[in-house]
Amino acid sequence: MKLVILAALTLAALTSVASADEGDDIREAGKAEAETFNARMYAGPPGEKAYACFVRRYDAEHLARHPKQKVAAMKLLISAEFDKEDKELHHSFRLGFRYRHRSGDFDSSGSCNHAVFTKSGSEVRLGCGVDCDGGGIGVALSKDDKSAIVRLERVRVWQNNKPDEEAEHSLIGGADDKIFRIDRTDNSECASLVTDRKELAALRSK
Repeated sequence: MKLVILAALTLAALTSVASADEGDDIREAGKAEAETFNARMYAGPPGEKAYACFVRRYDAEHLARHPKQKVAAMKLLISAEFDKEDKELHHSFRLGFRYRHRSGDFDSSGSCNHAVFTKSGSEVRLGCGVDCDGGGIGVALSKDDKSAIVRLERVRVWQNNKPDEEAEHSLIGGADDKIFRIDRTDNSECASLVTDRKELAALRSK
């Protein structure tokens, strides 16, 4: 049941993200292809648990060139954990950001499926979705593996890590908010996205 739900969430996320790139042909990566992508994402074989942190704070010059961009800063934590029951590696994401003209910290999180190829194999992505039709994001890597390329149409977010109806919003991919390039950095930079103490300790040890 868990795998069925995860597959449905990921398909919804990929469909949403792919709609920004008409004509995408999506296929699941083979085992060797997925292992190669995972090693790129986590800077080595992920083992039983791994993390990858990406951060960008947009400067005044960038925002001046992109006047319609709503996001002023973004953090992305991608994690992987080996499931002993199904013998598969499961990915998840946590996204944090600040708006350009709005106060407060906003975040989102969800599950990601295995790596998939798009546009006849020209790019490999993780498709990540938020529960209950909360949209999602696609996560690829730059050619040098130093940045994550995040694509979105819509993703449900919460303010100050409060997942309730009153704090719930959506980040909509507008003219300058559909594709984000954010840079790989030390995992400690994404510690603010983790609330579980045990996971926070694991993140800091990587």
